[in-house]
Amino acid sequence: MADPRFFDNHGPFPLSELCARIGASLDADADPRSSVFDVATLETAGPEQLSFCASKAAARTLIQSQAGFCIVDKEAVTAPKPDGMTRLVSGSALHAFAAAARLFYPMHSTSAWPSSDAIHASARIGANVSIAPGVVIGPGAEIGAGARLGANCVIGRGVTIGRDCEIAGNVTITHALLGDRVHVLPGVQIGQPGFGFASGAAGHIKVPQLGRVIIQDDVEIGACSTIDRGALGDTIVGEGTKIDNLVQIGHNTRIGRHCIIVAQAGLAGSCELGDFVIVGGQVGLADHVRLGDGARVAAKSGVPPGDYPGGTDYAGYPAKLAKDWRREVASLILLAKRRKQDR
Repeated sequence: MADPRFFDNHGPFPLSELCARIGASLDADADPRSSVFDVATLETAGPEQLSFCASKAAARTLIQSQAGFCIVDKEAVTAPKPDGMTRLVSGSALHAFAAAARLFYPMHSTSAWPSSDAIHASARIGANVSIAPGVVIGPGAEIGAGARLGANCVIGRGVTIGRDCEIAGNVTITHALLGDRVHVLPGVQIGQPGFGFASGAAGHIKVPQLGRVIIQDDVEIGACSTIDRGALGDTIVGEGTKIDNLVQIGHNTRIGRHCIIVAQAGLAGSCELGDFVIVGGQVGLADHVRLGDGARVAAKSGVPPGDYPGGTDYAGYPAKLAKDWRREVASLILLAKRRKQDR
């Protein structure tokens, strides 16, 4: 369920109306007079909320969900469902869910700004906060004691910034909760919508990004880096993690404590990094990569989806155990030398 500090819910909707507007059909035993109050993930949805099941992997876990309503692909209709769940059947569950999410949250991208004042009257500013020229602070935002905000920062509606944080100039923070002593360098963008689309023959339909970004204590974020908010859940950066310049972190990614992410690295959506992980410069992580505690990825590596045990070094494109990659590179060098000698 979306955080009401950042998003305005326009529900509930009668089930019959919702189905008509998103182009879905109901189970034969469904009550079309039921009300749907919100959207959520399969893992977090409750009896009054709508979720979706758009993959074979999700269909296998459908029986464990507490969702009262779930959009399923036609191919997944035969998957077992829990008692009390009403299914909405669609040719594309992701497209239908995107349409439903837009009904509940039509203003999901940029919140309306109900005031011409640079610092909204409802914003709460702690003691000894330094605010440079051009700073804009939205409704309901909270700035902790001793924080410093550089020139031309934009702090969005409902954002919370902890004590003794340093937010440099030209930073935009929306849909986010920051802990204490967080250091954000110039040009950083936190909480922008993730890169999520339902693609089809008619084009690409934006899936509303209704999650948050949570930055824990003592994190540093380098200049011009971007951290996208979650699609439905949260993007999380763990305590003490240090992020270099020009790093991209995709939606729903979870980064553990005291990680190091070096410049120009890109983390796709739904990655999971354990504690004390090191990601070298220009590394690319595909979606759903899981790196265990203490894993290290060499610069310029490309990491495909999968689970990578911790305490291990990885390198190459595609990434593999660093010792195997070095052995392969050495073998190629030796082979090239031999071919040159044979000519």
